[in-house]
Amino acid sequence: MKLKILKHLVCPSCNEELRLGEDYNEKDNEITEGVLICVNCKSTYKIIKGVPRFIDTDKYVDTFSFEWNKFHDVQMDILNDTDESERTFKWKTGWKPEDLKGKLVLDVGVGAGRFADVVSRWGGEVIGIDLSYAVDAAYKNIGARENVHIIQADLFNLPFRHETFDHMYSIGVLHHTPDTKKAFMAVVPYLKKGGEFAVFIYGRGYHHYFSDIWRKITTKLPIRLMYYLSSIAIPLYYIHKIPFFGKVAQALLPTANWPDWRWRWLDTFDWYTPKYQWKHTWPEVFKWFKEAGFTEIELFEEGLSGLSQICMRGKKL
Repeated sequence: MKLKILKHLVCPSCNEELRLGEDYNEKDNEITEGVLICVNCKSTYKIIKGVPRFIDTDKYVDTFSFEWNKFHDVQMDILNDTDESERTFKWKTGWKPEDLKGKLVLDVGVGAGRFADVVSRWGGEVIGIDLSYAVDAAYKNIGARENVHIIQADLFNLPFRHETFDHMYSIGVLHHTPDTKKAFMAVVPYLKKGGEFAVFIYGRGYHHYFSDIWRKITTKLPIRLMYYLSSIAIPLYYIHKIPFFGKVAQALLPTANWPDWRWRWLDTFDWYTPKYQWKHTWPEVFKWFKEAGFTEIELFEEGLSGLSQICMRGKKL
């Protein structure tokens, strides 16, 4: 944790200032171990492995804690000499580097840090929050950068003052909470007026029929067992290329079809293990933006493909 982030943090219990406790460990200008203390209610929050922790457990997202620490390097452009995550970020948010340079940006659900890495390289200062222990992977990947801050916190009770951030995004996260709309509404107050919020949310459609049936079983299986079972996506990639038979196989047992075998394994695990996985329609999400006081709401064309994904951005009035 960098000391400069204290100006952005408040106690999530009473919304008052936090200070760093007297006993702490520091290395290379990072507070690696210590405690944050509320000046008002005296609540304390530990700093562990460089990350301020505002929760005691990863609650319903233990699969993501496992996933992102197991696959911590798979989707990181900087570790794989690719631009896949950067291209994905561009079309899911519609932003360009000049839109985020010099801005304070909130990453709602940072995971292993794939998109926070992009914002950082574009010149934005990014705070990545996550309920899961994926924060350990994110800190390992990009936490040492001067313009990156990683925090473990619950998006329903964030340790920030309202209207702190210039821009916010949440890519593939809100639909993994107990209530997608409530999660959306919970983070809106932290965005400044005139700031933009970009989201990517799963779309509702027939294409999820068989995978949703499988999920009734897979979400009840041990995480480590699912880790091995989801590796079936690796060889199925080649079977799915067989004319007709491949399409039938993919429909009955959907798995990721990335050319990179590690991405196939990761995305298949990611699909079948989370406790919550809600799907929505774009008019639903559009209505949330309107209700929250957004204007200039845009649905990106890529998000219309098969209605399987909703990529939308709006500006807060």
